[in-house]
Amino acid sequence: ILHRDLAARNILVAEDKTCKISDFGFAKDVIESHQYERKTQGRLPIRWMSPEALYDNIFTTQSDVWAYGVLLWEIVTLGSSPYPGMSAKQVMEAITEGYRMPQPPHCSQDMYNIMLSCWEDNPSSRPLFKAITVSLSDLLSRDYEVLTLGKFEEKLYEDIDQFRLDEKC
Repeated sequence: ILHRDLAARNILVAEDKTCKISDFGFAKDVIESHQYERKTQGRLPIRWMSPEALYDNIFTTQSDVWAYGVLLWEIVTLGSSPYPGMSAKQVMEAITEGYRMPQPPHCSQDMYNIMLSCWEDNPSSRPLFKAITVSLSDLLSRDYEVLTLGKFEEKLYEDIDQFRLDEKC
């Protein structure tokens, strides 16, 4: 199953802190071909989409990996909107030019490296979800600060509701 809309807004957290993915409205069963080509028009979650999804309408597990990298960024920035200060059109242009969101000052290099690996241009260079799980488990099992919240600068992640009008194109 391709989710096609992995984002913090689609994660439910139970009382025991178990996280569950929700909103399978964009999901597609791709058990045979392992990819989905979008042929219809509709609004899309631009900020979470991989280059191949944005420009070629191709969705694979690896495009979900890209979105997962954006989801990690949302988690690390305590729910901030990805690509702060940029419109959806600017995000699309920036992704084409190779732009990646910068490392949040309070985020460890190891965590940021996981995000960057999810944002590789070439989908086959992105890690599999199984490898991401291993990397995150290893990172979180260390006696090591993944986030230094004392360095969190809220103003860096402004509320960009004014940009949301063109969020889904």
